[in-house]
Amino acid sequence: MGEREKLLEVRDLKVTFGTKRHPFTAVDGVSFDIYRGETFGLVGESGSGKTTIGRAIIRVNPVSGGTVTYNGQVISGKVSRQVDRQVIQNIQMIFQDPMASLNERAKVDYIVSEGLYNLGEHLSEAQRQEKVSRALSAVGLLPEFASRFPHEFSGGQRQRIGIARALIMNPQFIIADEPISALDVSIRAQVLNLMSKLQKERGLTYLFIAHDLSVVRFISDRIGVIYRGKLMELAGSEQLFAHPLHPYTKALLSAIPMPDPVGEREKTLLVYDPACHGYTQQDPPQWVEIEPGHFVRGSERELDEYRKVLEG
Repeated sequence: MGEREKLLEVRDLKVTFGTKRHPFTAVDGVSFDIYRGETFGLVGESGSGKTTIGRAIIRVNPVSGGTVTYNGQVISGKVSRQVDRQVIQNIQMIFQDPMASLNERAKVDYIVSEGLYNLGEHLSEAQRQEKVSRALSAVGLLPEFASRFPHEFSGGQRQRIGIARALIMNPQFIIADEPISALDVSIRAQVLNLMSKLQKERGLTYLFIAHDLSVVRFISDRIGVIYRGKLMELAGSEQLFAHPLHPYTKALLSAIPMPDPVGEREKTLLVYDPACHGYTQQDPPQWVEIEPGHFVRGSERELDEYRKVLEG
């Protein structure tokens, strides 16, 4: 098997909000790669910085340190207008709330083709409508839905409209920011299956952002676990579930509900306490590849313990 092609490289990414006198670091020194055709899951609790990373990649949030490289080209910081256009065309985002992310006063026809208008695509009205029809059909909606308003649809249908809006740009890379968390449980599987189907048909690459590890396991090839703006652990999906090393990863895994009521009652819920590490100046935390494809953050003492667990 040949070497996989890197589509996106994030190196020492830092995003800061607030003023110079009162800065708040939302993302602090995050590094990871996403390979062409894969789904990379980013998991963490609310406020951990996962959405901020997605918005920094797509150039909504300005980067205060580090670089984002897409297809071998740096796309963070000040870039030319041409590079900015390429980012808009090749990288699209599916948002968390399908109601808030759609313009209530616009018809589906305009919502789905908004990206075409913004890029100044010189299409005839018939060509544009044909593209809208194809995008709606691709997500399992009827082309005649184009003449309706968002409030006429269910939550699942609205999220499909959001996916169609991303697909019409014919992107290579889609950032899915908790795309199913606002949906009913019965609809979630439909949207996940649709995303998997579109990935196979179009060769898409996903950054899938979520707080639910069980969902991410279903759709992701590799998973990164983030806490307070720092990556704690990164590994292949099954690798992470089989051998979780970092205490925060273990705490997240222990919070996954079990379908067995007896097991659910008897399981031990782990709580992560950052103070348990006891980092010192002599033994600071490091980001290390502890086994092939498995990265973890820890002090030298902790890394030795993790190695013993893996050798186990």
